[in-house]
Amino acid sequence: MTIAPSRHRVVFAAVGPAFVAAVAYVDPGNFATNFAGGAEFGYRLAWVIVVANLVATLVQYVTSKAGLATGRSLPELCRARFGRRTNIVLWLQAEVVAMATDLAEFVGAAVGLHLVFGMPLLPAGLLTAVVAFMILALEQRGQRRFVIAIVALLVVVAGGFVYLLFVAGAQRWGALAGGLVPQVPGGSVPLVVGIVGATVMPHVIYAHSALRTPGFTPDDVTERRRRLRLNRWDCVVGLGTAGAINLAMLCVAAALPGEVGADLGDIHGTLGAVAGPGAALAFGVALIASGFASASVGTYAGQVVMSGFLDRRIPLFLRRGLTMLPSLVVLCTAVNPSQALVVSQIVLSFGIPFALVPLLVLTRDRSVMREMVNRRLTTAALATASAVIIGLNGFLILGVVA
Repeated sequence: MTIAPSRHRVVFAAVGPAFVAAVAYVDPGNFATNFAGGAEFGYRLAWVIVVANLVATLVQYVTSKAGLATGRSLPELCRARFGRRTNIVLWLQAEVVAMATDLAEFVGAAVGLHLVFGMPLLPAGLLTAVVAFMILALEQRGQRRFVIAIVALLVVVAGGFVYLLFVAGAQRWGALAGGLVPQVPGGSVPLVVGIVGATVMPHVIYAHSALRTPGFTPDDVTERRRRLRLNRWDCVVGLGTAGAINLAMLCVAAALPGEVGADLGDIHGTLGAVAGPGAALAFGVALIASGFASASVGTYAGQVVMSGFLDRRIPLFLRRGLTMLPSLVVLCTAVNPSQALVVSQIVLSFGIPFALVPLLVLTRDRSVMREMVNRRLTTAALATASAVIIGLNGFLILGVVA
């Protein structure tokens, strides 16, 4: 006879995957775009962070619901639904997105190690890879250990910015409230696109669909709905935490004197000069924790993408080495790491529709989702978000071409 798990065990098992997804929303790329936005435009882009976070919460809820409803990841669902050519295209763009993601994660962590410990950038990037593999190895001993390690690093990032929010400078709360009103200051479109790309991360859309309770494929509709309710709260709290951290980044940058921009070294130095070495250390440690955690999630996402779209597996070290290559090139050349971070987030924004459109098509299909099929309002919201992001990308391309 099968014994049903106790309620507290069900809750404990269901909570956590959204926090893993949330780590990708506060990776070093977010540091670069949020600080650049706050330094250049003050609080006026706060609304972009809030709206992008609301979209991210919706997207992560729907993609995790797809995993719960079907027992398969989004790439696996794409392989079953779409033709081989379409899946190859989706896989190729996902690998490009993985390279842009790695660029943000490995470069950011390397810069953090350099700022705190004085390590040269290239060895710091290699150390980040080692730590990412070590954290991912926890997943082989049980998904909960992996989730707990990632959540612990997220807590470090959150703690750092709670501290910085109150020591880095006087916050102008009225200006922040004004920044929640939609506005697009002149010259801000690339940063708007970068913030969206850094917040609605395409690779974690794939990863979250695979982060479901191991072995859970119940036929009991009541139990499925209970898991879905827990999943909804997991997404709201996890992604809400990420949104609060992102907003804190912009607020800290807006309160700092002078033009710090997106250069992480300048931000670190300005924080030390304005608020003392403790503030500089908090920033550096938060950057390291962010890079370690997001690099681990990125490694996990790469496994999901390769096995899902192509039903193939290649050695993890080989696949990860290929996607890490652009990051290592940046670290061992004269390319400005902080500027490379901003560019990587713009690239990520162009990958979002390739994840959102298949997600929209699949989750509105009752034959795939059964009783968990999207409501019309959810489908309309996803379609609107996809259209706006595609429009922003097109506007940016026209601006570059012109």
